[in-house]
Amino acid sequence: MLVGLIDDLKGKAQGLIRGNEQAIKNGISKAGDFVDTKTGGKYAGHVDKVQDGASKLIDKNGTPGQAPAAGQVPPAAPGNPVPPVDRAP
Repeated sequence: MLVGLIDDLKGKAQGLIRGNEQAIKNGISKAGDFVDTKTGGKYAGHVDKVQDGASKLIDKNGTPGQAPAAGQVPPAAPGNPVPPVDRAP
């Protein structure tokens, strides 16, 4: 039952992405530019990596019938939370 629900949600997400890839990528770019503006470019390298990764994810998930990217991390299960990331400056 859970697998069917996940497959259904994945299909709906791919349907929303398909045909809107460029608009979504433009939004990713604008969001990254906004972060760069607000932080004075302090994290520009990190922002660029996130933008590239998100754009690649859009490319992969907008294609019907394509398997998830190798090494893609599934969401954490409620009983197995993801440890926090060290965000020390």
